[in-house]
Amino acid sequence: MTPVNLRVVVLGAAVTAAVLLPLVATAGQLGPVGPSGDPVRSAEVEARGEDDGKAGGEGGAGEAWQGLGPGSRTPESAVPAISADSPAPPVPSAPPAPTAPERITRCGPELASPGGAEAQTCVLNEGSDVWARTYYRNATRQELDAFLTLMAPGGRTVHVRCGVPAQDEPGTCETPRERGAGVVTAYTAVAEFAGAGGDGSTPLLLRAGSNAAGDEGS
Repeated sequence: MTPVNLRVVVLGAAVTAAVLLPLVATAGQLGPVGPSGDPVRSAEVEARGEDDGKAGGEGGAGEAWQGLGPGSRTPESAVPAISADSPAPPVPSAPPAPTAPERITRCGPELASPGGAEAQTCVLNEGSDVWARTYYRNATRQELDAFLTLMAPGGRTVHVRCGVPAQDEPGTCETPRERGAGVVTAYTAVAEFAGAGGDGSTPLLLRAGSNAAGDEGS
């Protein structure tokens, strides 16, 4: 073999080796090839792949999502359900309104004069207030003056004067209220009706008090 032919053979062997070496390396990485041309996976590789798949399905990828986001996610089963039948929170009730004190009225009999004046006098008590009131009708066809007096325990008195117009309509005259002292039943009242004049010379037409019927007169 001449040196030229030897050089050509060596160069061709080098080229063949350069082409075949990558193919051999690739075949070694893929493993043995089956009859259909697909690479055959070894039992060890498949077992390791199944284990990796189970780990990823049970706690691999699922555990990777835990703790992400602004806060930890709460399972839906841990959130308490709100029932429509749950009782509403109690609403504080308003304090009861103060009740008005009871009014007590003690009245004497209804009296009338021959001239047409009628009157009834009462003592009224509401809480700690006590006052006198007289109800009247004037059918005398003249103006009258009504002098009403409230007599308290201890001799203390309250006087008031009311003008009674000459008309046959019901009217009232009453004293100012005062704080009750002692037993309210100890208060008495009397109303006197006389002709209007103011000089004290007019005759008394009717006197009506808050006492029992036997103590009143006209």
